[in-house]
Amino acid sequence: MAFRFTKEFNKMITEERNAQTMDLDLLDTNELVSRVQNEDFAVAEAVKQAIPDIAKAVDIITEKLAAGGRLIYFGAGTSGRLGVLDATECSPTFGIDTELVTAHLAGGKEAMFRSFENAEDSQEMGTDDAVAAKITAADVVVGITASGRTPYVVGALTKAREAGAATIGIVNNFGGLDGLCDVTITAVVGAEALTGSTRMKAGTAQKMILNLLTTCTMVRLGKVFENLMVDLKPTNEKLRERAVSIISILGEVPRHIAEGALVASQNRAKTAILMTKKKLGRAHAEDLLTKAGGSLRKALLAPTQLDQNPEKQTAESAPQ
Repeated sequence: MAFRFTKEFNKMITEERNAQTMDLDLLDTNELVSRVQNEDFAVAEAVKQAIPDIAKAVDIITEKLAAGGRLIYFGAGTSGRLGVLDATECSPTFGIDTELVTAHLAGGKEAMFRSFENAEDSQEMGTDDAVAAKITAADVVVGITASGRTPYVVGALTKAREAGAATIGIVNNFGGLDGLCDVTITAVVGAEALTGSTRMKAGTAQKMILNLLTTCTMVRLGKVFENLMVDLKPTNEKLRERAVSIISILGEVPRHIAEGALVASQNRAKTAILMTKKKLGRAHAEDLLTKAGGSLRKALLAPTQLDQNPEKQTAESAPQ
């Protein structure tokens, strides 16, 4: 597929001029900020319209990850950086392996901090990065591109389809990535306040969609109980405090017991919750979780020997 920037490039909605912002350089600062910010109100509605396709994508990603596959993002510029951001945050938030959700950015790691705008024009570079990712039919690949035709993303998705992977597109123009995706999530936010600056409304919509894809997938995979991130990794003081709070709330125990349970569980909040709630030792709690497929809800409902004999305690029981 060849790409050339012709007059048709200007027909994309994201490249149109916004009639509401023609006088930005004439406004005072307060009105300038207000006028630009007012354009953001269209973003949430555009994402809302895409909910059916977002839900289809979540089901595909959930199925692939549950079967041992990976979620892999490809994007250029702002779109690629948003993919990197989302992938990076999944591990500490949901306690998953860093290789489960990954991202590739046109231009490589350096492009995260320094702009390499010409990198997005290389379809071959997208193909090469997809090959380097060792994509298989077990994986799901998400291409993120405001225009819906970025050559780097097209190259990556084309190679992913050849490998048999499921493919999902996130675009901000109608007809983007035609024929390349099993599901294309189209969030048309309209012309940008600053013509063509898709780091603005289009980027905001992409961030919202990525939040939905990974958060809802992780809920489906049992990484969330009620609205609490029970699989988080307490890798810093803030996350450790959050883990203790979650254990205290769900285990219905004072803070000092929650802290002790977190230590005894080897920093696995979900295990610590079971230990405190059902008065179990770590090994028993982990075994219960394994049998429940990692679902805390199922594990909490599962009967244990202690449920039939509440007087029985073991030397391995949770700290009191």
